[in-house]
Amino acid sequence: MPELPEVETIARSLRQTGQGEKPGIVGMHIHQVEVYWKRTIQTPSSEELIHRIPGQRVEEVGRRGKYLLLKLTRDHLIIHLRMSGDIRVEPLTDASGQITPLRKHDRVAMVFEEKYRFSFEDPRKFGRVWLVRDPVEVLGGLGPEPFDPQLTDEIFFHRLQSSRRQLKPLLLDQTFMAGLGNIYTDEALHRAHLHPLSLSNSLHEDQSAQLLAAIRSVLLTGIETNGASIDWVYKGGSFQNSFQVYGREKKACYTCGHAIEKISVGQRGTHFCPVCQPLK
Repeated sequence: MPELPEVETIARSLRQTGQGEKPGIVGMHIHQVEVYWKRTIQTPSSEELIHRIPGQRVEEVGRRGKYLLLKLTRDHLIIHLRMSGDIRVEPLTDASGQITPLRKHDRVAMVFEEKYRFSFEDPRKFGRVWLVRDPVEVLGGLGPEPFDPQLTDEIFFHRLQSSRRQLKPLLLDQTFMAGLGNIYTDEALHRAHLHPLSLSNSLHEDQSAQLLAAIRSVLLTGIETNGASIDWVYKGGSFQNSFQVYGREKKACYTCGHAIEKISVGQRGTHFCPVCQPLK
C-alpha cells in the first residue's frame, strides 16, 4: 500500500488543471526544497537535491508501476510511497497570510511558485525519493505495465510458462509485472478462480487469459474508485467497499458462501476462497 491504483489516483490529481485550493502542479516552477528526513533521499545526497531542483519546472506527472514520476526541466524526480507514503498539495499560506504548518510526518517538502507546498508525508519512513537524469536508472528492472497493449494474452501466457513459481509471489514480483501489491493480487486471483499457491506453469491458455483480464479489471475498478482506503495512511478511495476476499477472513464468500481463509505466502497475508479457488 499504496499500489498502482492509489499511485495513479495521486498522479491524476497532480495533473489536474485549473487553480484553486489544490491545483495541478504541471507547469509550475519549484522555488524551494526542504528535506526533513535525509534517509528518504536515495540519490543524490539530500544537499545536492536541495540545490539542484529549485528553478526547474514540472513538465509532466506520470506513473510507472508503484512509482510516481515528476519530469522536471532537467531531471526526473521519482517517488516510491512504500507502505505509508502519501502526497499532499496545499496553499503555502492560510487566509490570514500565515505559513501553513508542516505535519509531523512530512519528510520532503517543495514550494511551487511561492504559493503552494508539495509535501511527501511518510509516517513509517520507508518511502524513497530519487533525482536522476534518466529514469531508467531506477525503473529499468521493472516488468511490463498491466495495461500495456503489447502485453497480449499470448505473451502473458509465455511469461507464466517460463517460470515455475506460485502465483501470489510471482504477481507481487515487480520484475514480472509492475504495479500489483497484496490487495489487488488477492482480488485478481479470486476473480480468476485461481488458488494463490498454484504454480504459474500449470495454467493453461484460457486460465492465463482469464487471469490477465482479472488483473486489469480489478486495477481498473480500483482506479475508478480512487484506490482503497483501509487504514490511516492512504485516504479518499472507496475500493475497499468492493473487496471480495481481501481482509474478509472467516466471512462468507459472496460467490459461494464458504468462509474466506487467510494464509501466509512468502510472508504476506493472503486471502482466498477455497471453494472458488481450489488448489489443483
